[in-house]
Amino acid sequence: MDTRTVGAVADLTGVSVRTLHHYDHIGLVVPSVRTPAGYRGYTDADIERLHLVLVYRSVGLPLAQIRTLLDDPDADVLAHLRRQRELLAQQADRLQHTIKAVEELMDAHRSGIRLTAEEQVELFGTTAFAAEYAAEAEERWGDTDAWRQSQQRARRLDKQGWAEVKAENEALLADLAAAKRAGVVPGSEQADALAARHRATIERFYDYDAELHVGLAELYLADKRFTRYYDAVEPGLAQFVHDVIVAAAGRTPTIDG
Repeated sequence: MDTRTVGAVADLTGVSVRTLHHYDHIGLVVPSVRTPAGYRGYTDADIERLHLVLVYRSVGLPLAQIRTLLDDPDADVLAHLRRQRELLAQQADRLQHTIKAVEELMDAHRSGIRLTAEEQVELFGTTAFAAEYAAEAEERWGDTDAWRQSQQRARRLDKQGWAEVKAENEALLADLAAAKRAGVVPGSEQADALAARHRATIERFYDYDAELHVGLAELYLADKRFTRYYDAVEPGLAQFVHDVIVAAAGRTPTIDG
């Protein structure tokens, strides 16, 4: 019978030796073979049990409950696996929805607007972050003319209008990332065109001058949420967008370093 040492199982599965020892100690995954020298030997069946433990743990079951399930002689392992697959698929769907919601809220945040809960449901099917975002946005901008103007213009947008805003922002983000990868220089004609498009996405909602545009560019570096939003698409993109905007406004870009 082929067996594997605890170290080999750790390398194979990514479970630490310490965790494997703990699972052995509590009777959760006990190696079936012990050598005369006292070394543990894991069979293929033992490793399958370990993988079942990992599956159950991934959906939040406590170790004691997992042991009860695995030790039940009448348990239908295949039925349990089907159920865990369903739970994992549901988690994956929720995670994708959450990622999408964050992306959409960042688009709105970048434009200085607030989506209503109803608009969020229409556009991307979740209101998970509505209250937190709305409170912060209104606290920061609620007493400004720009905020009031953006709210008036936003209310005039229907579902199709919001879809156009989304498509426009996604296209601009992709083009900014492509320009950064291609080595486009801030202050060049191509970079200035991108800065103009960026400014136009904001002017859709309120009147916007070069000074405000530069202020927003500075926020992309000062607020790590903005930085992460851009850099998740292309490393260093937040700095690049900042420099493109600042150069287009006739300023000298600051280099992060």
